[in-house]
Amino acid sequence: MRVLCAFPEAMPSSNSRPPACLAPVALFLALLFHLSFSSQVGDRRPLPVDRAPGLKEKTLILLDVSTKNPVRTVNENFLSLQLDPSIIHDGWLDFLSSKRLVTLARGLSPAFLRFGGKRTDFLQFQNLRNPAKSRGGPGPDYYLKNYEDDIVRSDVALDKQKGCKIAQHPDVMLELQREKAAQMHLVLLKEQFSNTYSNLILTARSLDKLYNFADCSGLHLIFALNALRRNPNNSWNSSSALSLLKYSASKKYNISWELGNEPNNYRIMHGRAVNGSQLGKDYIQLKSLLQPIRIYSRASLYGPNIGRPRKNVIALLDGFMKVAGSTVDAVTWQHCYIDGRVVKVMDFLKTRLLDTLSDQIRKIQKVVNTYTPGKKIWLEGVVTTSAGGTNNLSDSYAAGFLWLNTLGMLANQGIDVVIRHSFFDHGYNHLVDQNFNPLPDYWLSLLYKRLIGPKVLAVHVAGLQRKPRPGRVIRDKLRIYAHCTNHHNHNYVRGSITLFIINLHRSRKKIKLAGTLRDKLVHQYLLQPYGQEGLKSKSVQLNGQPLVMVDDGTLPELKPRPLRPGRTLVIPPVTMGFYVVKNVNALACRYR
Repeated sequence: MRVLCAFPEAMPSSNSRPPACLAPVALFLALLFHLSFSSQVGDRRPLPVDRAPGLKEKTLILLDVSTKNPVRTVNENFLSLQLDPSIIHDGWLDFLSSKRLVTLARGLSPAFLRFGGKRTDFLQFQNLRNPAKSRGGPGPDYYLKNYEDDIVRSDVALDKQKGCKIAQHPDVMLELQREKAAQMHLVLLKEQFSNTYSNLILTARSLDKLYNFADCSGLHLIFALNALRRNPNNSWNSSSALSLLKYSASKKYNISWELGNEPNNYRIMHGRAVNGSQLGKDYIQLKSLLQPIRIYSRASLYGPNIGRPRKNVIALLDGFMKVAGSTVDAVTWQHCYIDGRVVKVMDFLKTRLLDTLSDQIRKIQKVVNTYTPGKKIWLEGVVTTSAGGTNNLSDSYAAGFLWLNTLGMLANQGIDVVIRHSFFDHGYNHLVDQNFNPLPDYWLSLLYKRLIGPKVLAVHVAGLQRKPRPGRVIRDKLRIYAHCTNHHNHNYVRGSITLFIINLHRSRKKIKLAGTLRDKLVHQYLLQPYGQEGLKSKSVQLNGQPLVMVDDGTLPELKPRPLRPGRTLVIPPVTMGFYVVKNVNALACRYR
């Protein structure tokens, strides 16, 4: 504001009027005084402030954790794995003895390994050592028949430490197998979209390979039996299952059992529906088959492995729980976040999508607690995207936001085990690709296994919540979970706490540790995409260093970045990280 004024040469007398040009100046000063006074007495209307383009106001977040008692304690095998029976179809079962695959699986032990999926209910067991000779023609390994002798020879090589069958497959075998698997992938997708599935033959030799992989990897095998073999009265036909049970018992295989996969879809897949009451009777029948077999008389039984809890699915679960709720050791269900045919990379960052799981958990818990209060609940076969996943999305860094948030949310809401579909197989939801290279979700799972213990702690945050406007729900884009640090990790003494943080904001966030966490040494494990693809990258870096397997096929050392005591945690935009707060001496974490 410019004020132009010409003063007379002589000063005016005391009774003369001030120059007319002083009126605007007086008005301007009065306005400034009014604004200043209003701000002091509580006028909360913000004054306009010029900011540099792109500069956003930063908020310091205060974070503390309750350390006296855990709010939940989950299973030691909380993060577990799944293999789909389609691995028989596409030929990869013969390569489970690969040293590299076994090494990667061992990194995620202890865990359950569920052998089940959409093709569970088309699986037939045949106790034949070599079905090719019995039929007089080429066996299921027709594409690799010229290398069958090599497979057999490689299987007799023993891991001296564990007595495991570990193979070193020639590169030419792996290349031929990838070609076969690529062709079979199209067949499997066609089956899935048309809901017409072909039968699978599981031989005794194949079961031996499957169990060898689980046992060598430190995984406990859960085998899902075919529930679609039905008698005319719609009761379960257990003849094939009994043959498998007897063979497994003769080999003294330590296995837990399930029956069927997503029974709510049987009408679509097979044209024959099974209601909850009948399914409960089938489970009681399976229990009666297990009891006379000495090694399985106390074997664990899980089910009914229903799909997403819509109205008809809840009705099926209700009928099952009435009849067989006390028969199973844990109630199981499945969840899929996105239709894999329409997914986009930004979908993985939507908080509304991340929160869809919470409501489903409550629906399942309501039914289970009605009949068997306190019964363990497992989420089996969780995937980020359906239809086998989406290339360059389901197997990318971006998908990790859904996976890590799933782990945090399930533990906080009391789900005992989550089983990831799948460790290794066709499609794009897996943890390991067909070159036996770990994908971003594998590294995320490995960090979780190494750092996170089963005890869940309550998190207290200040400066994060915003006051919602009427009709609008505020969804957190900064998600913080806390556990006692894994007591098997000898780098940290008992009493340490591990935070894992998801920042979906496009700006960095600053977190100040307060209360019991104040002025403690922190180890940072920041996981970010590596390469030019950004969120679509299939490679990751830990604290700025790319994560790859060592040349000898072993896992790399996961080195933390120490942060000095009292330092504010700076969380980069759109990233995930683990933060171990050392020497907290948390009472909840000092004892098992």
